[in-house]
Amino acid sequence: MAVHSDKLSIIVKAPALVSGDARPLAIVHGMERALPGLRLGWTLSEKGDIVALPGRDEWVAAGRPDGGFPFVCNDDDNCPMTLFGLESPNGLYAGGGPHFEVHAALPLDAVGIASAADVLKEIGEAAHAFWGDATPLRVGAEISRQTLDPVRKPGSPPRGLPALRFPDYIRAPEIPHRLGWLNYWSAAASRAIGFPDPARDADLLSRARSTATGGWVVQLTDAPLDLDNPAHLDALKRAYERFLEIGGRGH
Repeated sequence: MAVHSDKLSIIVKAPALVSGDARPLAIVHGMERALPGLRLGWTLSEKGDIVALPGRDEWVAAGRPDGGFPFVCNDDDNCPMTLFGLESPNGLYAGGGPHFEVHAALPLDAVGIASAADVLKEIGEAAHAFWGDATPLRVGAEISRQTLDPVRKPGSPPRGLPALRFPDYIRAPEIPHRLGWLNYWSAAASRAIGFPDPARDADLLSRARSTATGGWVVQLTDAPLDLDNPAHLDALKRAYERFLEIGGRGH
């Protein structure tokens, strides 16, 4: 499979898997449902070759030895789409244990951009996620530089963005660690950060959609987030000012 540097990276954070958990297969089916015609029926060999998975559902349900579920993808080099899940040993909040992470990637093209909100919503709901986001990979790498600590990771955040705190300073798992272009907030996450407030969030609500479980998918900018665009950078800064809880800054 060719390497595409321009892609939308989707990451959601969810409670750890338990024995016999049905979420991995639901996540795969959800992503396929969000993209009619998509079939995540292949994986990669150790050499990086595409390998068909005739028993895909059983293979996914069996999971990975280290937790999560194995890498699956489509067989379209011009429009690559990928998905996998893993158990992260790190806590999402102070005193928290391991958690479940889902990673998906879509091409940063018309198809990927048009379907990103649906894919994020389906994955977030199927994972029973606390929160997540879909952000262009290059922008996500820059946003990751906002998370700082005077001892463990000193420095200054890029572009005048606020400094975000390490997870062990965050008081609950449902508080998002960061913002992205598209943001999945569960009902619990929405309550924790105070969204929506009709008086303050009219602009965000104009680009938001609610989920069946009471959560939200909130889009910061019409086009994928580009921090070289001053209007996009301003929108990101305004959102951080609005939601002080995000990144552990509210206390």
